[in-house]
Parts: sequence; C-alpha cells; structure tokens
Amino acid sequence: MKAVGYQHSLAIDLPNALIDITLPPPVATGRDLLVQVHAISVNPVDTKIRQRVAAEDGQYKVLGWDAAGVVTAVGEQVTDVKVGDEVYYAGDLTRSGSNAEYQLVDERIVGRKPRSLSFAEAAALPLTAITAYELLFERLKVATDKPQKLLVVGAAGGVGSILVQLAKQLTQLEVIGTASRQESQQWLRELGADQIINHRQPLSEALAAIGIEQVDYVASLTNSDDHLTEIVKALKPQGQLGLIDDPASFDIRALKQKSISLHWEFMYTRSMFQTEDMIAQQRLLNQVAELVDAGELRTTVGEHFGRINAANLVKAHQRLEAQQAIGKIVLEGF
Repeated sequence: MKAVGYQHSLAIDLPNALIDITLPPPVATGRDLLVQVHAISVNPVDTKIRQRVAAEDGQYKVLGWDAAGVVTAVGEQVTDVKVGDEVYYAGDLTRSGSNAEYQLVDERIVGRKPRSLSFAEAAALPLTAITAYELLFERLKVATDKPQKLLVVGAAGGVGSILVQLAKQLTQLEVIGTASRQESQQWLRELGADQIINHRQPLSEALAAIGIEQVDYVASLTNSDDHLTEIVKALKPQGQLGLIDDPASFDIRALKQKSISLHWEFMYTRSMFQTEDMIAQQRLLNQVAELVDAGELRTTVGEHFGRINAANLVKAHQRLEAQQAIGKIVLEGF
C-alpha cells in the first residue's frame, strides 16, 4: 500500500523529512477495523512527533491522526461496526497513523462519518472535536444551562474552530475568542463567537475594552506560557483554566491566590492507556455526526492541499509550524 513516512527526525525543509513509501497492508484482528483511508487532516501533533520521534531502526514511521474512510475488514471481536461502513476517527498515538492507504484502528474510538459531509470534510473533525468536547465537558465540566463566560485563546485554529461551535450549540456560554489576523477574526465570526479580541494585546485589557471584567473559564489552546499572567488576571476567583498545548515552563503557583483550577486535556489518554471508558470516544464522535447532519455544527476545513503524498504533507507541516493555519488542512486520495 502507498504511505508517507520517515526514518529520522528532520526539519521539514530538509530532504527526506517526509517521503513516499510502500508498505504491506495490515491485517485486522481482535477489536480492530481495517479502514481504507479516503481523506486525512493534519494536526500540530503530527509536526511534534516528526520533530521528536525517529522510526525504529530500518523501519518507517507513519504519522497522521485524523481520517475518514471505509471499513474493508474487521477483527473477530468487533461488534459495533461492519464492512462497508463509512467512518471517521482520530486514531491512537501509539500506533501507525493515517498517512497510508489502509490503517488499523480500534472500533471503540471510531465514529460514524457524518452523512452530509464528504470524506475530506469529515476528516477535519475527529481529533479536534474529541479534544474540544472532552475539554469543555469532561475537564472543565461546563454547565450546559448556566449563562457564563468562556475565553478561548487561539480560537481560530483547529481545536478552537470546533470548540467555539460546541460551546455555542450545547451551552449558554458567552464565547470570547482571540485572533490577531483579520481573516482569523472573520472565520470566528462565521463560527458564532460572541466577541473577538486580539491576543497580541494584554488579554485583560482587551476584555475590559469590550466591557468584560473577568471570565468563568479559559480554554488556552496555544502559547499558554506566554499568556499565563494575563489569563490569571482575566479569570474570576475560583475560575477554571483548561489547556492542551505543551508550555516550556508553566508556574502554577500563579493560580493559587484566586484558587484557579487547572485541567489538562490530552485526547489520546483513553487509547494510550486502554481505559475502561474508551468507547466514550465512539459515542462522542457519533453525537458530533448527528449535530453535523442536523445542521448545528459545520466542518472546520480551512484549506484543501490536494492528494495524500509527501510533497503536499510537507507543505501542510510547514503551514502548521508557522502557526498560519485557519481551521484544518485536509488532503484526499492517494
């Protein structure tokens, strides 16, 4: 089968950072599905793994943790999915990724592809939808029936683009998103953000300028260490902070005086540790599919980079590393 992989961790502008390869197709056993990958999207985690993790000696590492495709075989223990089903999923960080024609994935973390979306449109959603949903409702435990305020730092990126929608559709939150570029701000308006501020200004001052003194929740999706001081100012006493990025330094003592609680969201925890509630991600993805098909959520595709090959994936990694992406970058077909 065709695939895109690498052997050594290299800067994305170097030859062989990502290359077109051929691998034997995998075989489904146990609770695994064999999925023929039709479309993928690219996430910051792809660039981080490429930069930090080399392949085993003599092997290739295949990235990719967002896909939509068709089930072509199932393991003997599979109960919820059948051959021919159209599915979408974010996969498992500890296994070979979706930058390949065929991929194995546990049925418990696979959802029904939204019927109203193309494969490319669906591939934009799984990782970010799971991350956003878990951050809002499982980490921050946001109330669905209480008017409160949520500040989303880095709201125009992949996770922010679906988090803003989920917050507006499923809660009574007033959502304030941060974005610095005009096109990013317009994107957030289209997604339903109530207010937009520029994160290149002090967050507390930008909030005050639109008449907001403090917020109940902050979802910090990027550059959390740069914004920590202002996030503490922006949060109410006993407020809640959720983050998903990897700050180089993060002094949580800054949270003490206001009794701010800190919540970290990592959507691969369930699959990585085979938790008893792994199937929650299947149910979550199916719920998102229902919301999409009902017209309550929209895909977060920002750009379509063409076919799935090394050259196009290099361009996608470059765009993400420059932090210039709006929404999600998708690729389709081999």
